[in-house]
Amino acid sequence: MYKSKIVGLGKFLPENIVTNKDLAKKIDTSNEWIVERTGIEERRHIIKGDGNTTASMGAKAAKAALKNANMSANEIDLILFATLSPDYYMPGSGVFVQKILNIPTCPAMDIRNACSGFVYGMATADQFIKTGMYKNILVIGSETQSGAIDMTTRGRDIAVIFGDGAGAAVVSRQDSKGSGILSSHLHSEGEHVDELVMIAPNTNKWVTEIVSENDPNDSSYYPYMNGKAVFKNAINRFEEVINAGLSHNNLKTEDIGLLIPHQANLRISQFIQRKLKLRDDQVYNNIMRYGNTTAASIPIALTEAWEEGKLKEGDIVVLAAFGAGFSWGSNIIKW
Repeated sequence: MYKSKIVGLGKFLPENIVTNKDLAKKIDTSNEWIVERTGIEERRHIIKGDGNTTASMGAKAAKAALKNANMSANEIDLILFATLSPDYYMPGSGVFVQKILNIPTCPAMDIRNACSGFVYGMATADQFIKTGMYKNILVIGSETQSGAIDMTTRGRDIAVIFGDGAGAAVVSRQDSKGSGILSSHLHSEGEHVDELVMIAPNTNKWVTEIVSENDPNDSSYYPYMNGKAVFKNAINRFEEVINAGLSHNNLKTEDIGLLIPHQANLRISQFIQRKLKLRDDQVYNNIMRYGNTTAASIPIALTEAWEEGKLKEGDIVVLAAFGAGFSWGSNIIKW
């Protein structure tokens, strides 16, 4: 059986930096309030008309990943695009990346698992490679969330958290021995589906209905999050899915070279670090600079960690995410 290995990484972030003080000019909040609750100091938002979209940012990250893999776009056999903020309601964003990068005919699949989308994408790529169906797979996580956020005091709990950006990985077939993805562990629990959700527009409440009603109190088309429920579930599921991955591979927490958790909230990451008794150098966080970029957060952080020389050959790298659905998962990788 083949093994899947990350051979290239890339990221893209809009140039427009939005600080907590910038948000405080629009929303009843403060730098201190945001940092205390989330650890976020700034995030990136696209500017309308700057040419950046979910797909175009994903393509830029993918282009960088291909360059770092010393690979051409013609060699890609499958595109997996994780996002909760696609350019269009249909088609998915993967085909737009295919068009932008001039990738020849190949399958393109969007993965709509919100914050855990990239982990699900890596697991999917791994299975396609292990079976021998594909050799080189492009896995992208990209989000444009700034345009869907209620940037008023009413939407404060959401508005201060989320940012825009993209990250990508080229995953390729390798010999079964040596480094690569060791295992993936995926879960979901639908009973919590309404705790982190964006309801409209949907096929039961289409845009024309929203416009015709013109109800200023209708917030169904803005993201909603039950913060307490998400935090409570996240800290439990993060620990469970990380330990499950380690146990499956006969590893212990002290074997972790680097844990890259989904950048949901710095307090969650710090809680997990304490629970697993990990050192600071075993956990990588960048939420303070970019906020929560949902499906893009792990590939952005993974790329930065690689650029900073924090990933060394033979290291055990753990990717873990928790998000809407609720869905969660982990990838255990030998670098």
